[in-house]
Amino acid sequence: MKIVIKNAWILTMNEKMEQFQDGYLVVDDGKIIEVGPMNLLPKGLAFDQGFDARGAILLPGMVNTHTHIGMIPFRSLGDDYPDRLRRFLFPLENECMNEQLAYTSGKYAIAEMQLAGVTTFFDMYYFEQQLAEAAEEMHSRGLLAETVIDSVTVDVPVPMGGLQYAEGFLPRWHGNSRIRATVAPHAPYTNTIEVLQQADALSQRYNVPWMMHVSEMDFEMEKYRKERNQTPIEFLEEIGVLSSRLVAAHCIHLSDHDIELLKRYDVKVAHCIGANTKSAKGVARVQDLLSAGVTVGLGTDGPSSGNTLDLFSQMRLFANFHKTILQDRGAFPAEEIVKLATIGGAKVLGMEEQIGSIEAGKQADFILVEVDSVNMFPIFDPYSVLVYSANAGNVRDVFIAGKQVVGEKQLVNFDVTKLRAELALAMEECGFKRKALKAME
Repeated sequence: MKIVIKNAWILTMNEKMEQFQDGYLVVDDGKIIEVGPMNLLPKGLAFDQGFDARGAILLPGMVNTHTHIGMIPFRSLGDDYPDRLRRFLFPLENECMNEQLAYTSGKYAIAEMQLAGVTTFFDMYYFEQQLAEAAEEMHSRGLLAETVIDSVTVDVPVPMGGLQYAEGFLPRWHGNSRIRATVAPHAPYTNTIEVLQQADALSQRYNVPWMMHVSEMDFEMEKYRKERNQTPIEFLEEIGVLSSRLVAAHCIHLSDHDIELLKRYDVKVAHCIGANTKSAKGVARVQDLLSAGVTVGLGTDGPSSGNTLDLFSQMRLFANFHKTILQDRGAFPAEEIVKLATIGGAKVLGMEEQIGSIEAGKQADFILVEVDSVNMFPIFDPYSVLVYSANAGNVRDVFIAGKQVVGEKQLVNFDVTKLRAELALAMEECGFKRKALKAME
């Protein structure tokens, strides 16, 4: 099907950062085949579907580089408790999380992301087969990574059994055009050296990125300092698992040498400013990372950590925190922040040849942000409006692989009310709310 979008303010996010204030886009068979100013639109161009953007800002679909979509049920639970992981999340996860709850949570989370203009995400959780099925059904694009940790979990009966789960999970999705399966050791300190090396080898075998929480926790940093006189990243280099396939989530506590190693091995960083600051863990050295040439993208973390899955909130938090930490209003111009949410995230996932910018030959993953709402006028700089004025509610239309999944701020093929009811039923069947309230007594 050939689709033509007319009268859009197009931010290509390509190498030259070209934009067309009155532009058009042509999509055929799920790919972008042409983009340019309206005055160059070929006359008499035949197409199957035409859309008038009505002046909306058109940009690549956003890329959420780190999340846990199965954790929607935990949102708003014990947010201000210092020990919320051990008091609420871990016990409730062990008692309640199952295939159906993960699946319905996954669909609901993907709906939230799509409505906010996120077209691709990198997930790390349990029951990833069910979450991959949810992503496929919702016509999203994603990397789904099974967690590996040194304890019995909700979906495997033995410690670090997630590795065996992943070994069966990866081939099931190998070759899928939108969904890729992979593996995610929880952290260096919750896995053995052998398991970390095996996870790296599995990623290499299937040529997919893999993910791990790295240099996130104070106790993590202290553990490696005391036991090995190293940082976690120095430890990972020693055991031979740093590579361009590794996506290191958080990286809050970095030394100069850590940054050198990340650059040397082309390790990618998923920066989760909202979750990191909400949990009072700190602000990562992103300016230093980017100056060193390290690839960085934005992530929300899970909906129980950052409470939202949209990148508009992350862009604004990013600007506010980093400018404050650096005491420099001019640090990170708005267009650089939009880059992190789009082409930067695509590079983190190793998908910059397929997504992340509006260019001929790439997948037709793009969003339209309306400019009619009260918060969207006037527009002197579209990047500034996206970072400082816009919110997820301004996303009007979303296309993934040329298929419209959001139209006029509504899911095209699903009903949020029904998705919520399905999730609520799954929560009720396992007694989630009752057990959560009891834990808070």
